[in-house]
Amino acid sequence: MPTRTIKTYEDCLDFLTGLKLMGTGGGGSPTTGMEQLSKALAEGLELSWVDVADLPEDVFSCTTFGSGSISAGRPESEAEINRLGQKLGLENKFGFRAPEMAVRELAAYTGTKIGALVAVELGASNTPAPLVTAARLGIPLVDGDYSGRAVPEDMQTTYFLKDIKTYPAVITDWWGDVLILKEASATQMGERMGKMLAIASHGVVFFASMLLSAKETRETVVPGTLTLSLELGKAVRQARQAGGDPIQAAVQKLEGWELFRGEVTGKEWEDKDGVMVGTTHIRGSGKWTGHTMDVWFLNENHVAWLDGVPYVFSPDLIILANSASGEGYTNTEIKAGDPVAVLGAKVYPAFRSPKGIEFFGPRYWGFDIDYVPIEDVLSKG
Repeated sequence: MPTRTIKTYEDCLDFLTGLKLMGTGGGGSPTTGMEQLSKALAEGLELSWVDVADLPEDVFSCTTFGSGSISAGRPESEAEINRLGQKLGLENKFGFRAPEMAVRELAAYTGTKIGALVAVELGASNTPAPLVTAARLGIPLVDGDYSGRAVPEDMQTTYFLKDIKTYPAVITDWWGDVLILKEASATQMGERMGKMLAIASHGVVFFASMLLSAKETRETVVPGTLTLSLELGKAVRQARQAGGDPIQAAVQKLEGWELFRGEVTGKEWEDKDGVMVGTTHIRGSGKWTGHTMDVWFLNENHVAWLDGVPYVFSPDLIILANSASGEGYTNTEIKAGDPVAVLGAKVYPAFRSPKGIEFFGPRYWGFDIDYVPIEDVLSKG
């Protein structure tokens, strides 16, 4: 039986609000996510998820997700996809059903009956996509994901920590292209090929991979994160409606911290090898007047400096949100003049393992900085 069901437009908004915050600047476009959710509701699909403990023992799960840069210019709606296709002389054959096609092709290629889906990460389109896909396929979506937040690469997932192979995988795009990744020399190479294919496909490709038994799924998933995202978004909305501080509502739900508050003074960025890389600059206000914070992102936020000094880092969550509404910013949309609060929260414990820090800490992103858990940073300060 489903543990939670998305039934109304307000449910969709709450879910997306929570997912944008958990997306830590990435996780895909909320415009895309809302279009997928609202269309599914209009079609009468049941959008729900189940506790991972309730998966039957004979079920195999897989994950499906989009891969590519989150930078501006990538189509965010079916109409924009169609316009791009017309410009390129291509037909939009799969559209938002590309993840579904990938799952069907993976089942056919492997001869496996796929009985459940798992989101690879939390984000405003990369979580709605498997939710809607599961509903279309008539199979359950698990209440959980493999990252506990949004991440830019396969190397920041629980299945990578457990040395589970990411192949075979099926890769699709909007235009109807279907590729089989039979083997990869390393997870890093599979990840790189996906990003390069996203460039070739003019924006994004969609993966279906990670065939796991019910037992393996239970041992690998970060549990309960879809329910957390829905409840987080609801808490922010209710605080806003009651005239309270939605940022504090989010902090309380996340058992986290407010790290900074102020105004965005600028953002520089570039598209590099299929990802969006840059830094957001913030000037403090209120009790942070006279101070600055800079946040470096590679799709998602990973390193924050307070007054030029290294402060907090991934794998812990660094979240930029509108200080008035509590809505999270994606790094695509945030811009100079935006009011911003910076929130921090602890990551799922598995990512603090030596391997987790090796592939998710500041040194992995190229900074000569040692990872320090966020709670240790805040206790000193």
